[in-house]
Amino acid sequence: MTTERLQKVLAHWGVASRRHAEILIRRGQILVNGQRAQLGDKVDPMRDRIEYRGQLLNPPRPPQRLYLLLHKPKGVLCTCHDPQGRPTVLDLLPPAYRGVGGLHPVGRLDADSSGALLLTNDGAFTYYLSHPRHHIPKTYRVWVQGQPPARVLQQWREGVLLEGRVTLPAVVKLLRSEGDRSLLEIILHEGRNRQIRRVAAQLGYPVLSLHRIAIGPIHLGNLAPRAVRPLSRQELAALPKPPTPLSTPASFVKNRS
Repeated sequence: MTTERLQKVLAHWGVASRRHAEILIRRGQILVNGQRAQLGDKVDPMRDRIEYRGQLLNPPRPPQRLYLLLHKPKGVLCTCHDPQGRPTVLDLLPPAYRGVGGLHPVGRLDADSSGALLLTNDGAFTYYLSHPRHHIPKTYRVWVQGQPPARVLQQWREGVLLEGRVTLPAVVKLLRSEGDRSLLEIILHEGRNRQIRRVAAQLGYPVLSLHRIAIGPIHLGNLAPRAVRPLSRQELAALPKPPTPLSTPASFVKNRS
């Protein structure tokens, strides 16, 4: 008998990301053989009866895998649910996508920021792209207060001590200055919490606005704010691959937004 951690099975089946699956387990929303599951439980996907919201999850049917690009506006949270009722990225999805189980954001973009965000129901895809060791580059356009001189930009490029650990080298370009503000293009290969905002403030040039324009080879382009589109097969092929092949995307649901 082969057993795996329950949250890993749920992520593999597209129910939720591993992190969100752990939340579902803690909330008592997952049943295994009629009993509330506990965090740390291991299951045999081929034998154990696993339920979520009264629905039997196994034996799993091959799920429709979706890989979406969303233009997140400011003021929207990168989460599947907010207890305070604030708008989340899932609230922006058109009805054609809302019936697809397990959709969740890949990584985060804070509420005060806008731009490119990936969503999927493929837990393995999320885990691989979010893992720090893969260093997926992310490109931002950032307005900062003031006009940082060349020495400050070079310090940012080389790395800044943040909570006892130096940030990885970054690409930092000054695109233009307008009065008391400057527009920078920044490419990061790591994603610490609010990293750009914290580094900018530490260097003395706080962020006025932050917009992500690309995730690896996936570019936001002219996608309108709040709009969503499926990734093309070419875009999926250009992304780094997990050790096991990704599922071939099902026919994408046409974006009716």
